Amino acid sequence: MNTGTTESVRRRRPGRLPAQVTSFVGRRLEVTEAKRLFGTAPVVTLTGVGGVGKTRLAIHVAAEVQRAFRDGVWVVELATLEDSKLLAQTVLSALHVQNRSSRPPVEVLVEHVRDMQMLVVLDNCEHLLEECAVLAATLVRSAPEVRILATSREALGIAGERVLAVPTLSLPLFNDPQPPARTQGEAVQLFAERAAAALPGFEVTENNRETVERICRQLDGLPLAIELAAVRLRMLSPEQLLARLENRFQLLTTGPRATLPRQRTLRALVDWSYGLCTEPERLLWARASVFAGGLDLEAAEAVCSGDGIAREQVLDLVAGLVDKSVLVREESPAGMRYRMLETIRQYGREQLLASGQEAKLRRRHRDHYRDLAARARAESFGPYQVEWFARLRIEHANLRQALEFCFAAPEEAETGLGMATDLVQHWKTGDYLSEGRDRLDQGLSAVTEPSELRGRAMVVNAWLANTQADLVTAESMVRQARAIGEQLGLEAVLANAALYAGTITMYRGDGGSAVAQYEEAVARHRTTGDPMGLTRALVRLCLARALLGDTSRAVDAGEECLAICEAHGDRWVRAYAMTVLGVPLWLRGDAQRATALERESLRFQHSIDDVLGSRFNIEVLAWIAAGQGQHRRAATLLGIVRSLERTVHIVPFRYRQFLRLHDECESCAREALGKQAFEAAVSRGAGLSYDEKISFALGETDLANEPPGEKTSWSPLTRRETEIARLVAQGMSNKEIAAALVIGQRTAEGHVEHILSKLGFNSRTQIAVWARERDTPARNERPTGQH
Repeated sequence: MNTGTTESVRRRRPGRLPAQVTSFVGRRLEVTEAKRLFGTAPVVTLTGVGGVGKTRLAIHVAAEVQRAFRDGVWVVELATLEDSKLLAQTVLSALHVQNRSSRPPVEVLVEHVRDMQMLVVLDNCEHLLEECAVLAATLVRSAPEVRILATSREALGIAGERVLAVPTLSLPLFNDPQPPARTQGEAVQLFAERAAAALPGFEVTENNRETVERICRQLDGLPLAIELAAVRLRMLSPEQLLARLENRFQLLTTGPRATLPRQRTLRALVDWSYGLCTEPERLLWARASVFAGGLDLEAAEAVCSGDGIAREQVLDLVAGLVDKSVLVREESPAGMRYRMLETIRQYGREQLLASGQEAKLRRRHRDHYRDLAARARAESFGPYQVEWFARLRIEHANLRQALEFCFAAPEEAETGLGMATDLVQHWKTGDYLSEGRDRLDQGLSAVTEPSELRGRAMVVNAWLANTQADLVTAESMVRQARAIGEQLGLEAVLANAALYAGTITMYRGDGGSAVAQYEEAVARHRTTGDPMGLTRALVRLCLARALLGDTSRAVDAGEECLAICEAHGDRWVRAYAMTVLGVPLWLRGDAQRATALERESLRFQHSIDDVLGSRFNIEVLAWIAAGQGQHRRAATLLGIVRSLERTVHIVPFRYRQFLRLHDECESCAREALGKQAFEAAVSRGAGLSYDEKISFALGETDLANEPPGEKTSWSPLTRRETEIARLVAQGMSNKEIAAALVIGQRTAEGHVEHILSKLGFNSRTQIAVWARERDTPARNERPTGQH
């Protein structure tokens, strides 16, 4: 497989806007108006016909205003989302929020953004209009500093929304002799730039200016239409292009009069682009429309070949569609991919429906991604493991579509259950726990006869439920899986049932019984020869023995796990093995090696954005720091742990023995530092950015041990909250603060409530004293030696 790179795996940084590979042309008035509307409303919706450039305008506006949003600008692409129930989860994923709880995604989303200052771009809302409207209203009602920028064919229709209708690009005036470049009109400027990109050296001159202007008028200044037309200059002169457009448009004069002219123009142009393709290119265009979120060459060959397209033709056909701007080429962590603009994809889908081949292509699409899921499972332990994590994340929209195909028909449910079971690592590492459980529940409700598949699916579902702290469901699934394993003699199912039974027992507080169950799992996995299952069992056995004080045998289990991982080239389980091995090493006095293992593990967990793993590493590093007398550092690390649990919704570890070590670390640091200094260090850790948290935990920065007063600018408050605290110190009321900062009075009240909560105060007087004391060192600062 293509190993790609792990460097592009998601990082938790403020929102990153999509790269724009072509210049942004015109729209000065629209950009200015959109920015003005943000000063008057929490929701701005850009409306307009398909192809008018709503998405491009939204991205440009977002780039223009991003500095005003402390917590970033985040783009949520909804074009390929068909299941409205997954809207909130899709937004969470776009915001890089890992919901590892069993709570409804919308609750987690609201809690995550409540205190944030961010812009969320909801792109292509028209097919989920009601759901997007409800979500947008919920977000802005719950989070006073969140703003929504939506693109849609029609307005969301919610209170507080401002709508900006995006017009087509401006055209030059008729009979305007030799207009200067700045008055040529945006449409001509766009045509000129895109034509020059398609045909280097092309310019709008006195000889072709009138023809170019007529082309742009024929296309009504519609950006997508102009871009599609400009690329044709590779094979046609401007005059030939104009002539063909005029001939084609004559065929539309009998079309429905109710349809907007520019909609007829766009369809005519896409019709014409389709007509210029060869027959095999048309077939590939139509067939490629079954993909959601893009495709790679391997997928195109598997799904689109046959019945008129030889497999060896696919590469040249893809290249031809890229040249014609039907497919857009883009790099990804998993290699080169291709995608269609949504308007182009919908057109191809119409052609596919008309051909009567949609069901066949949907099945081929499903078969390809079923096989991809099976390959990912087969290689889920070994040197390509992390690359599979990245690839499945990129293919999530296609995997989701393939599963929807399966569960739409009863006869396909067994295939769907098998695919959902094979995707266990994807559900866990890709932050799709709830979605994975839903898919498994769908399959298990349809596939009810005892079988190896049903047994495997149950232990996978138990693992996901366990991760979300849903112990009742996990216990039920394990019990049923064990019954199937015993009935059918399925050693692998029994091994995994023992493994997850041990985890549940450990959570219940019975460490001795859990160790026995883990030992059973280890023995059964040795029998099956499954290295992945064996290492997972050894990881849990190592930790359980360590927490019970059996450090020698715990180290033995951890060292064996590391050796198996290294022999197979596995990195993910190896990272967890290093994490748990650090615990018994530290308990028996080898803090140096324990620290080295935790930090090596943390570097890897951070590289693949496994926040659950990172949180575990940082917890153990806090214990080690407290044990070495580094109490301020320990408190700061505990603050980081708290914030990770709160902001990415990780279910905290619930092993009683684990909690005992956590409490001992906290008590030790609190007693050594005193309550106020301890809470200050905890707040400081919580207030770091995600990358700063990791850097501090790795020992690359040493913020916690800076002398008091050296970082007087730091506080647990945001910049806006600090500003408001200073105004409170000046004696201003909420109404006066609102007027001074040009914000709503309710927003000001909300900020004051947040300040009181974060600082642990119950009066404005306490805020005033805190603000004055915080500012005093800076005002009274004198050069050394002066009095």
